[in-house]
Amino acid sequence: METITSSRQAIALENQYGAHNYHPLPVVLSRGEGVFLWDVEGKRYYDFLSAYSAVNQGHCNPRIQNALIEQAGKLTLTSRAFYNDVLGPFEKYITEYFGFDKVLPMNTGAEGVETAIKIARKWGYERKGVAENEAKIIVAENNFHGRTTTIISFSNDANARKNFGPYTGGFVKIPYNNVAALKSALEDPQVVAFLVEPIQGEAGVYTPADDYIRQVQEACAAKNVLFIADEIQTGIARTGSLLAVCGNCTCEGHCERQETYTKPDILILGKAISGGFYPVSAVLADKEVMDVIKPGQHGSTFGGNPLGTQVAMTALEVVRDEKLAQNARRLGKIFRERMQKMVDKYSIAKLVRGKGLLNAVVINDSEDSSTAWDICMKLAENGLLAKPTHGNIIRFAPPLVMTEEQLHECCDIIEKVISEFN
Repeated sequence: METITSSRQAIALENQYGAHNYHPLPVVLSRGEGVFLWDVEGKRYYDFLSAYSAVNQGHCNPRIQNALIEQAGKLTLTSRAFYNDVLGPFEKYITEYFGFDKVLPMNTGAEGVETAIKIARKWGYERKGVAENEAKIIVAENNFHGRTTTIISFSNDANARKNFGPYTGGFVKIPYNNVAALKSALEDPQVVAFLVEPIQGEAGVYTPADDYIRQVQEACAAKNVLFIADEIQTGIARTGSLLAVCGNCTCEGHCERQETYTKPDILILGKAISGGFYPVSAVLADKEVMDVIKPGQHGSTFGGNPLGTQVAMTALEVVRDEKLAQNARRLGKIFRERMQKMVDKYSIAKLVRGKGLLNAVVINDSEDSSTAWDICMKLAENGLLAKPTHGNIIRFAPPLVMTEEQLHECCDIIEKVISEFN
């Protein structure tokens, strides 16, 4: 392997030999610990993206690292052709952790979404009585559930869809955060599910009304339609609760036992479920939904492997033991208060929104401008890494292990850069 000695060299190699399917900030990272990242030249940065909320437990969390190393020395992969001695304990652990009967383990977030779609359709045919190949799934506009062919078929992001057709049918798009539109779409007897993000992360941390998720669950239940919550990015304590569907819960333990918990029929998890060490995703549901899947009808060579499941159990233990949901809730409030004062002071910053430590600042410029990108470049120069989304929105999502002192230091950096652009 070629030894990397400079950022310029690493970027040149990627540009020459890699597919150009991403447009990263020109920062080449080589090490991470907790809330910090270091580039090839040794410069330290605060991480305010957390690998799209995959490293909620902090970079290279030592407990998760040790679990990975220990399991890697025992057994990594058997395929599902055989049983292994970690999968069963993992399935018991995660179903009890989130309050469901069954789990179907996969690897990536997009795989989790595809799995949920398959389960919902099969449930619709075999339990609800919809005619085969006629099932419809309602989705929200401006969604982001992944980039597989099926998922981009119901995206309204032109860049994600253009020249990737023909597209998969069976999806109905409605406006996000619009219960009236949902109720209208639910009148169709062929609808089997509503797939939605409790907070739309890629759309710019678009946070719905406080009672939206509760009304979604009630509307779906009234029409015998499955409510599917995509918590790949919002789950695992990111929004100040174990799950974003927990609402404004302030519990110290399992949110499913609280009155504010709105339980989906299917829950999709990924990203931080393994703390950034290994790709793991999971689809959870109760028996009457999950039991439509029979042997040979869905699977994955790596899904449920001993290495990934051991890592995931430890990653979830860290979230619970270190009270990361509580920390995210407390620090998120401080962050939004600081950012709101900045918005009130500088016209270049238009709006702050979010929940827990999933937040965004809307820049007062058009979506096709470079202002948000330029601000992120300047933030990087000042030792803080963030990334724009939808042109004029900057998402701020640090690891949940951040301290209040570190958060204030980061707010100082953000305010300094914004003042310069103002």
